[in-house]
Amino acid sequence: MSVDGPRRLSRLRWLTRRGMKELDVILEAFVLRESTALSDGAWPQFERFLQSEDDQLWDWLQGRDTPDEQAFRDILSALSQ
Repeated sequence: MSVDGPRRLSRLRWLTRRGMKELDVILEAFVLRESTALSDGAWPQFERFLQSEDDQLWDWLQGRDTPDEQAFRDILSALSQ
């Protein structure tokens, strides 16, 4: 784990707190499941992913829309596991 790992993980957990309870549950579960990898710097694009609007994230998660960016599609795939 890098020196900044715990701080990064804490920031990501804070960013998963959304306006929709459904998103909170899905995103926090991912952060908890991937906590070691995230602390070590994995999923660098996850923070940018979390900058998306709640309605956009929900549409992606529900399969009503697909993000243009491959990194975001990879995150969605990991979220569904």
